[in-house]
Amino acid sequence: MQYRTLGRTGVQVSSLALGAMNFGKIGRTTQDEATAIVDAALEGGINVIDTADMYSDGESEEMVGKAIAGRRDDIVLATKANMPMGDERNHQGSSRRWLVTELDNSLRRLGVDHVDLYQIHRWDPTTSDEETLSALTDLQRAGKIRYFGSSTFPAYRIVQAQWAAREHNLSRYVTEQPSYSILQRGIEAHVLPVAEEYGLGVLAWSPLASGWLSGAIREGKETTTSRSKIMPERFDTTIPSNRARLDAVEQLAKVADDAGLTMIQLALGFVTAHPAVTSAIIGPRTLDHLHSQLAAADTVLPADVLDAIDAIVAPGADMAAHEKYDTPPSLLNPSLRRR
Repeated sequence: MQYRTLGRTGVQVSSLALGAMNFGKIGRTTQDEATAIVDAALEGGINVIDTADMYSDGESEEMVGKAIAGRRDDIVLATKANMPMGDERNHQGSSRRWLVTELDNSLRRLGVDHVDLYQIHRWDPTTSDEETLSALTDLQRAGKIRYFGSSTFPAYRIVQAQWAAREHNLSRYVTEQPSYSILQRGIEAHVLPVAEEYGLGVLAWSPLASGWLSGAIREGKETTTSRSKIMPERFDTTIPSNRARLDAVEQLAKVADDAGLTMIQLALGFVTAHPAVTSAIIGPRTLDHLHSQLAAADTVLPADVLDAIDAIVAPGADMAAHEKYDTPPSLLNPSLRRR
């Protein structure tokens, strides 16, 4: 396992982080299975566990808490808030009212008195940066969080938040958690340069592109991944964008074979090769998934392999831009871009 400094915090973190989204009903994972995955991940050198309040409606946090009991201080523990937690309209967002309440809920579910990294799951256009940052700064000063970060923010919002922290003498976001993979490279054009400029740690999620780069999705092979059952439209190869992805996967598989690598090693090695990326978040649903991903922990792709990837998916290109979560609201809502 490789270790890197998380932004400018001085905290040393593993180049692979364990994502716990599949813990609980989302991944149909039991407590025993989740604990076994955590045990194996820590044994394999991973020291970062990332979860969120909304994963399986809090069940993921509860499972993580039980799995790490007795070894909390050996783990860099991260969670997130902002997404809806139930039907109450104010049980979501980035307001002081909600963040103060929901952090206490997360700490209770996790069974800890603080988290190392508290992340705003999505940018909230209805809440000012000053409101959110002042709440996070107070929670940090109270000792309930050590650091805080953003997740899937557009680049201009990352910059705006840095300016707001400086203007109002508040603590700032020290990390960003974007979606990044060989098939979704758009952040290379904006988010990653901004992260480098401001010294942010980057924890990249979906490095296997929802399973497209796991080796399980190939030409002539029935797609039976759990994600394909939940979102079949994203894997329907009669749709042109999905057909293009499958064609790219077939070319990438040849690159991996020629280099003596698995598709997973190629995919994770690509993400962790970018100088702006601190860790790639893996989200195994089973121990077998975890072991196949841990096998990529020390993968370093040579220049010729990286060049071959660039020839298949151009730097800064997204093969499924419509699936991204950091699109400015005005591109999705016509009323925001028309007089």
